[in-house]
Amino acid sequence: MKKVLIVQGGWDGHEPQLTSKRFAGLMAKNGYEVEISDTLDCLADAEALKELDLIVACWTMGAIRHEYVENVSKAVAAGVGLAGCHGGMCDSFREDTEWQFITGGQWVSHPGGDGIPYTVNICRGSSPIIEGLEDFPVCSEHYYLHVDPAIEVLATTRFPVVHYYHISNKPVDMPVAWTKFWGNGRVFYTSLGHHDDVFDKAPSAQILMERGMLWAAEGKAYAVKHGLTTERFENTAKMY
Repeated sequence: MKKVLIVQGGWDGHEPQLTSKRFAGLMAKNGYEVEISDTLDCLADAEALKELDLIVACWTMGAIRHEYVENVSKAVAAGVGLAGCHGGMCDSFREDTEWQFITGGQWVSHPGGDGIPYTVNICRGSSPIIEGLEDFPVCSEHYYLHVDPAIEVLATTRFPVVHYYHISNKPVDMPVAWTKFWGNGRVFYTSLGHHDDVFDKAPSAQILMERGMLWAAEGKAYAVKHGLTTERFENTAKMY
């Protein structure tokens, strides 16, 4: 059976137990065997991680042993998917730049805090993940991120909404959801999910997350079917 590991923990304000439970239910519904871990030590065995189809990150802030990040890096490069939302993936380990390199972005601000009304604009035709979805309103934290220019943007939101020092600059369309590749592996992220109930209040947010997790998880089978290895990615040069 296809396997998913959900890693939950970190700052409780992001309700990691609730979001993990929701994501586990979505993946189980699609035929995946799901394990939820509340310790980062589940990332200690690189070979065990390579047996998975998907890793879902629900861990905000905190610190991680760099060898654990290296294990995730190797597993994803081999074809294991990586997916997550909000601060649970792109504000997980602020001191580890390799984690940020893998995931494609890092939170830097949410001007105005929680309860900010804004619109999520779907980038039509950018991916099957957003097929049939229309622009939708959200009332939550409005995430400003520093992002990898290599990402494939699936949805955006317009800044600024709240006045702050950054308004001296031009308005920008900030990515809300994206995909990227890490070696043979697929990575999906959405900035929605400050609280678990956003997925009920904005059903399109849940559809986006479910499709994104499935897309990332399907990369493992593709890599196996096509005999893809990590040989062409390997390099002994210093990377960080």
